[in-house]
Amino acid sequence: MEAPHPQGEAAAGWVTVEEWRGSSASMLSRTAVLTASASSLTSRRFGSRWGRIGSRMLGAFVPEGFPGSVTPDYVPFQTWDTLQGLSTYIRAMLSTQALLGAIGVGEQSATVIGMLGGILFTFYQGSNLDSNAKMWRLVADFMNDLGMLMDLLSPLFPSSLIVIMCLGSLSRSFTGVASGATRAALTQHFALANNAADISAKEGSQETLATMTGMGLGMLLAHITRGHALSVWVSFLSLTVFHMYANYKAVQSLSLTTLNSERASILLQYFKECSEVLAPKQVSQQEHILPFWSSWRKLIRIKLPHEHVHLGAKASMLTHTDMLEIAKTRSHYENSNYLLLDKEGSVHIFIHKQATPADVLKSFIHGLVLTNLSQNGKSQHAEARRWMDDKYTTFISKLQVKGYSTERLLSHSIVWRAHWLHGQLDEKLE
Repeated sequence: MEAPHPQGEAAAGWVTVEEWRGSSASMLSRTAVLTASASSLTSRRFGSRWGRIGSRMLGAFVPEGFPGSVTPDYVPFQTWDTLQGLSTYIRAMLSTQALLGAIGVGEQSATVIGMLGGILFTFYQGSNLDSNAKMWRLVADFMNDLGMLMDLLSPLFPSSLIVIMCLGSLSRSFTGVASGATRAALTQHFALANNAADISAKEGSQETLATMTGMGLGMLLAHITRGHALSVWVSFLSLTVFHMYANYKAVQSLSLTTLNSERASILLQYFKECSEVLAPKQVSQQEHILPFWSSWRKLIRIKLPHEHVHLGAKASMLTHTDMLEIAKTRSHYENSNYLLLDKEGSVHIFIHKQATPADVLKSFIHGLVLTNLSQNGKSQHAEARRWMDDKYTTFISKLQVKGYSTERLLSHSIVWRAHWLHGQLDEKLE
C-alpha cells in the first residue's frame, strides 16, 4: 500500500488505510481511503451518501459479496422468478375471492388430501427431483396454476364443490414438494462462496417483498373486478400466461454444472465430434426442459441417446442367454465395478455393490459410448472399451476445466446392485 508522503511530516508520522469490498481477490472495489498524521485525519468515501444507503438496502435482498459470491445465472433467474411469483400472488387473490364466495371458509378434507398427495409425490418422485431440477421446477409451477384454476372454477359447479377443492389442494401439494426440493438444488448451484444459507435467507427477503407487493396489487385487482366474471377470467388467464412464460425464461436462464443423464449425453456427443467440451450455458440451450415434450416423445416412441441406457439394472432380469453374453464380454470390464449388457437396442448397466459415485458416472458414460457404437445392430464392447481407455480421462479433465462437477452423476436412486464371479468355461458362473 503506497500513498504520497504528506509534506512536512516525518517518514513514520503518517499512515494511509484503504477499504476494499468484495467476496474474492478478483472481485474487489475500493470504497474508502483514510489518511492520518500527527495533526489530522482525512477520510474519503467513494460513492454518494444515497448510493451507500442504497447499497445497504440492497444488502437485505442479495447475498453478501454479491455479485462475486453467486453464479452468473443468479440474477436472470431471480428476476424472472420474482416476476412469476408476483403474478402468482395477484392471481391467488382472485382465486381466493372466488373460493370464499362459494363456501365462506376453507374445507378441512381438502387440506388432508393435499398433505397425503405431497407424501405420495415424494415417495414416487423424490429421487428424480435432483437429477431433473429444471423440468420439475416447471412442473411445480404448472401444478400450482392448475390448483388456482380449480379454485376459480369451484363456484361454477356447486354440486361438485368439494371434489374440485380437493383436486386443487392435491395439485398444490405437488407444487410444495417439487418446488422446495428443486429450490434446494438450485441454491447449492448458485453458492459460489459456500454461502447457501445466506442465499436462502436473502431469497426469503425477496419472497416477502414479492408477497407484500403481489397481495396489494391482487386486492386492488380483486376489488376492481368484483362482480364482473369476464374481467376476472381475462385477468386470471392473462396473468397465468405471463406466469408460465416467466417460469420458462427463469428455468431456461439456468446453466447448471452438475451432470445428469441428458447433460452428460450432450457433452459426450460434442466431445466425440470436436474433442472439446461445451460450456454450461451452451449445454443449457440444448436441454429439453418441457415436461410435455418428454411425454410426447414417449408416446410416439422417439428416444434420445441417454434414454437407451438403463442404469442400475436388476440381476434377476438376466436370462441364460444374457448370462452367456456377459461371460463372453466380461474381459472388457476387468477391474470395473460395473457390467454392460447390450440387449434389444438398449444398454443395461449392472452396478457392483461396492461401486462408488465416480464408478456410476463412468459406467453411464461407458453405456452411452456403447449405445452410439451399437446403433447398427452389432455390439461393439471392444471398441467402446478402447474409447474409454484412451479418451475418458481426457473427457473428465476437460469437464473439470469448464467448471463441471464430476464427482457423481445425478440420477434416480440406484436400488439394485450386483456381485459377480467368473472363471473358466468349466467353472460355475454366479
